[in-house]
Amino acid sequence: MSSPYIQRLRLAAELRALREDRGLMADELAKLIHYSRTKISRLENANGRPDVGDVVRILDALGMPEDQWSRIVRLATAASKKGWWDAYGESMGPRQRLYADIESGADTIREYNDTTIPGLLQTPDFSSAMAEVKRVEGPLSFEPSKMTKARQRRQEAVLRQGGPTYTVILDEVVLRRVNVPVDVMAAQVRYITDLTTSFPNLNLHILPVDAYIERIPIPQAAFSLHTFPDPADPAMVMIETSSDDLPRTGTREVTQHVMRYQLLSKAVLSSEDSFKCLTEAAERLARTATGAGG
Repeated sequence: MSSPYIQRLRLAAELRALREDRGLMADELAKLIHYSRTKISRLENANGRPDVGDVVRILDALGMPEDQWSRIVRLATAASKKGWWDAYGESMGPRQRLYADIESGADTIREYNDTTIPGLLQTPDFSSAMAEVKRVEGPLSFEPSKMTKARQRRQEAVLRQGGPTYTVILDEVVLRRVNVPVDVMAAQVRYITDLTTSFPNLNLHILPVDAYIERIPIPQAAFSLHTFPDPADPAMVMIETSSDDLPRTGTREVTQHVMRYQLLSKAVLSSEDSFKCLTEAAERLARTATGAGG
C-alpha cells in the first residue's frame, strides 16, 4: 500500500501546477467551478482526504487531455484511500495518525531520538506511562487506551516480514534519564533488546553520552527520514517538536537531515556494543526497581 498522505502531497503539487500553467489564480478557478476558494486551497495544500469528484470537476474545467486526466484521477483515488488508522478516528491522536499513514508506504525509515523511546518500539505499559506524563501538561488530544493499541498496531505493521527497513539512532541519555516508573523503564529496555534479536529489518544503534562528535552538527530535535518504493514519491523528513511533527519534502531540508544522520552514524556504537549497552541498562534499571520496591 502506498501512503495516502504522500499521494495527497503529489496530487496537491499536480493540481497547483496545472492551475498555474493556465494562468489562473485559486479564486478564479473556484469561481469557474462554483467552489469556495477554501476548498481549492485545501486540495492544493494536501489538507484532508480529497474527494475524487472534486478533482474530476477541476480537471474538466481546466480542459485536461485524457492521458493526463486518467493519471491524475488515479492519483486522487490513491490519495483518498483509507488505512487501518482511520478506524481509530482522532482517538489515537493526530500526530500518530500521520505517522501511521506515512509508514504504511515506506521503504526505509531512519530515526534519531534524543528525548524518549521511539513510539514504534514502546511497550503498552511505557506508552501508558508516557500518556500520564503528558497529562500533567493539560488535557490530552487522544484517548490513552486507543493510542496505546494503535501504537502496537503501528509496530506490527513496520516490523512485519517484508516491512520497511527501520534503523534507529537512540541517544544513551534516554536510557539514563527516566521519567516513568523504573520497573516500566526496565521492562521497556529489555523489550527493545528482544526486538533487535527478533526482527531482521530493525537496526538499532546507541549514541553514547561520551561520543566524540566534533564537527558534527548535533540535531536540535528528534527526526525521522522516510523513503518510498515509487521514485515519484518524495523522500520526507519528519521533524519533532514539543507540540507537533513537521513533515518536510523539500530537497534542501531532506538532504540536510540525511547528512546529519550519516554523520551521527559515524559516532554510534556498533550493533554488538549497542546491544551490550541496552542489556546493561536493563539490568541497572531492574536493580534500581528492586531496591525501590524493597
